[in-house]
Amino acid sequence: MIIWLASYPKSGNTFVRSLLSSYFFSKDGNFSFELLKNIKQFPANTLFERIGVDTNNESEMLKNYINSQKVFYNPKSIRFLKTHGGFVNKEGFRFTDQHNTLGVIYIVRDPRNVVLSHAHHFQQTVKKSSEDLLSHQYIGKDSRVQCLTWVGSWKYNYNSWKAFEKHNRYLLIKYEDLLQDTEKTFIKILKFIARLSKVNFTLDKEKLDNCLKTTSFKEMQLLEKKETFDEAKVNIKTGKKIKFFNLGKENDWKQNLDVEIKNNLEKNLQIEMKELKYL
Repeated sequence: MIIWLASYPKSGNTFVRSLLSSYFFSKDGNFSFELLKNIKQFPANTLFERIGVDTNNESEMLKNYINSQKVFYNPKSIRFLKTHGGFVNKEGFRFTDQHNTLGVIYIVRDPRNVVLSHAHHFQQTVKKSSEDLLSHQYIGKDSRVQCLTWVGSWKYNYNSWKAFEKHNRYLLIKYEDLLQDTEKTFIKILKFIARLSKVNFTLDKEKLDNCLKTTSFKEMQLLEKKETFDEAKVNIKTGKKIKFFNLGKENDWKQNLDVEIKNNLEKNLQIEMKELKYL
């Protein structure tokens, strides 16, 4: 069954993916970019092509979202999938269902910082990124390597995945907590996975220590200089190569965000930002 790593773009999904791939798919917990291939992105062109669906036809893709996930379905094992898609219900077809999905880890980040990271990633103005964040958006439209994905707005994306909360299959992770106390937050994630898997939680401390060490900001920067992991180095919107791992430490909204843009975000996202204690 699937455990989703869901988030709006530039919210820390890849950081969580790096931690999980190091812990679950390596012998010693040491990170390498190659490990990320164990946690694939959904939707993906190759997956839909595998079941004979035309990825240029959005309606056909919507009809086959759940069908395509059956490729991953195994009641005795867990598959992690990364997505920026909203938990959409379009044209009567849902993004996923409880049969294929075991749970959701949703990673959220202060939208005032998201727009700065988003602007850097997509090589556009901060104003344009703030407009994108507040409106329903697709990614992958003009990309040869990324699949067309309906993200929605930041608000919609965040709220949509709460549907799994009432089934006790939802874990909210704040990106800021992940940065401030990576160990505590990651152990929280591991305990959630253990609960969903219905196994007693046991921690491999040596593996955890190696995982935390090799996915630190400094270590990731050093690794980035040595690696050429093409999938991770492609802009999900334009297909252009960019820097891979950006923890966003330079993206401090208090110093770099225009006051007018800040006020507009806080006005439009007041309910969600208060709920998340960003306001």
